[in-house]
Amino acid sequence: MTAPTPTPDPTGPADPSDPAVAPGPDAVRGPLPSGPALDGRGRLDPLASVGGVRGIVEASLPTFVFLVASLITGQVWPAGAAALVVAVVLGAVRLVQRQSPIQVVAGVVVVGLSVALALTTGRAADFYVWGLLTNALYLVAMVLSIVLRWPLAGVLFGLIRGEGTEWRAEPGRRRQYAAATWILAGVFAARLAVQLPLYLADATTGLGIARVVMGLPLYALGLWLAWSVSSPRGSAPGAPASAPSTAARRG
Repeated sequence: MTAPTPTPDPTGPADPSDPAVAPGPDAVRGPLPSGPALDGRGRLDPLASVGGVRGIVEASLPTFVFLVASLITGQVWPAGAAALVVAVVLGAVRLVQRQSPIQVVAGVVVVGLSVALALTTGRAADFYVWGLLTNALYLVAMVLSIVLRWPLAGVLFGLIRGEGTEWRAEPGRRRQYAAATWILAGVFAARLAVQLPLYLADATTGLGIARVVMGLPLYALGLWLAWSVSSPRGSAPGAPASAPSTAARRG
């Protein structure tokens, strides 16, 4: 007779090896630049949400290389070529490690578009136009979602917390998710407020530094604040309202 499978104790600590709770590349990715990743206990992990230290370095490195190369050479094409080579090498490493080809291609394409814009106009500052445009689009999307009473933070966090869209029936939860969405909108607004004047002034060095400094770490902070502000009352900050299913975690 086959021995019965023991029932896991629901009060015990979560097993990080369980795919339903383990953080990793399958963490939910929503309509934001980088989506929330949960730790083994279902709490938001800000660093993992932006790809960890490696994700921050890889996202910043092409911009940093472009900035340094443009300062050394004073020309756009060698700086653009150096940034693109770095992006391709980083992408190739991820492909060798059998990571998502979609994310790899997307990263290389973004750098390629930025380099193409700079080469087309001959202005190093135009390397940063794509970033300005995407921040503006995200800002508009955030504000519009609040106006339409479908705050994007609620759509994303509600999926992860197992609430679905039921939070829309509760005025208090709607206000919480609206506040969380305003926080994320503030991240994009802050980037534009600092970087757009630098771009208009053709201050390429300052623009490059601002782009690196206000990148994924700032977004991770905004994501953590948004998650904490929208935590259901009576639960610890960062804890989900209910354990999300594996399907919900994977999106």
